[in-house]
Amino acid sequence: MATTTSEEFEKATDFQFKEDDIERAKALVGRWSPSGSREFLTTATPDSMRNFARGYGDDNPLFASAEYGATTRWGGQIAPPMIPIALNSPLYGDPPKERIKRPSFRGIHVFVSGSTWQWFRPLQEGDHLYSFGGTESVVEKKSEFAERSLLVTYTSVKMNQRAEIVAISRTLAIHTERKTAREKGKYSALEPATYTDEDMAKIDAIYEAEEVRGAEPRYWEDVHVGDALNPMAKGPLTTTDMIVFHAGGYGFVPYEPCTNRIAYKNRQRIAPFYVKNEYGVPDVAQRVHWDSAWAQAIGNPMAYDYGVMRDCWLSHYMTDFVGDDGWLVSQSSEIRKFNYIGDTHILTGEVVDKRQEDGRCVVDIEMRGTNQRDTVTCPAKATVALPSREHGPVRLPEPPADLQAQAVTMLERHHEIVAARRAKGEG
Repeated sequence: MATTTSEEFEKATDFQFKEDDIERAKALVGRWSPSGSREFLTTATPDSMRNFARGYGDDNPLFASAEYGATTRWGGQIAPPMIPIALNSPLYGDPPKERIKRPSFRGIHVFVSGSTWQWFRPLQEGDHLYSFGGTESVVEKKSEFAERSLLVTYTSVKMNQRAEIVAISRTLAIHTERKTAREKGKYSALEPATYTDEDMAKIDAIYEAEEVRGAEPRYWEDVHVGDALNPMAKGPLTTTDMIVFHAGGYGFVPYEPCTNRIAYKNRQRIAPFYVKNEYGVPDVAQRVHWDSAWAQAIGNPMAYDYGVMRDCWLSHYMTDFVGDDGWLVSQSSEIRKFNYIGDTHILTGEVVDKRQEDGRCVVDIEMRGTNQRDTVTCPAKATVALPSREHGPVRLPEPPADLQAQAVTMLERHHEIVAARRAKGEG
């Protein structure tokens, strides 16, 4: 007979931080290396670009149509800014001279709590994406949610097959003890959101009024400090939204479907990642995003979204605003509160500064996502570059020279290793 759900969840959450894991995490700070992982997507194709965008609700034709893209300054369809979270090819490099065992953090839960992105050039059809980076910082902190927590900032440099840096991301991940969070139950009193037809009509009215700026240029001269952006709606969040976000390309590594040979092999490799469900079947710990019973086992009242989904929403808000001729230069978010199944977010923002910087005409925007409880869950800032009647079209930003040189060196070594493997008949 299978163990009960409560017994299985109790066992799966009965883990605490191991001091050697924390020390290993700290030892990795500053030790950058190529990413050998393969995400669900490895190449920017018309389908992958469109489906990723639609996975978070973005129907901008610049990301969805090769024919439309051909009419823009880019000469073709381009990928939405956040696609590096779903697209990556393995980058091979030499093994480190000193090997440090990576922390396992067995039974420790991880939440994305915010990120900072910089973008330098678009991905277009046929482009591959490679990345290198590592741990930037590790900080121990007391948390309201789970008492003891570990804040880890990861940096990743994304480059295309020409060693041109496409983006640089910094992601803050909070590691917490599942049992502590469950026992504290900070969020357990929250009630699921429900909606009347009138409530839905108000949300639909916002959807109806949303605008993709598209081919009509938004000139820098026409934007002023204090301007409010039109609101954007996201929600009510459903389990279907989580499925579609995955179907668009996010998060298929390392978790696989649970009832096949691939999953069996994966369970042999990372057994603690799988927790039995109420039927006694091992299922991925990641199901907190669609399985409310498991979410409750780690201290939440119901399933909730991915923090990076809201990062995608925020970038959607910005790309709708700037139009085809603008450029999202950078975006920084804080994922302060959970976004539960049933929650609705309204994105709002305003212009807080405009200036000329490095030959570009840029605008700073403060924005936020506010749920139906009037709680701001994701405050954010962005800098966008806009075309100017006086100064001309947008010039793309230049990446840091030292990282650009490192990208060239790493890709050259990658090609040497691949060529050597092929010469040996290793594929």
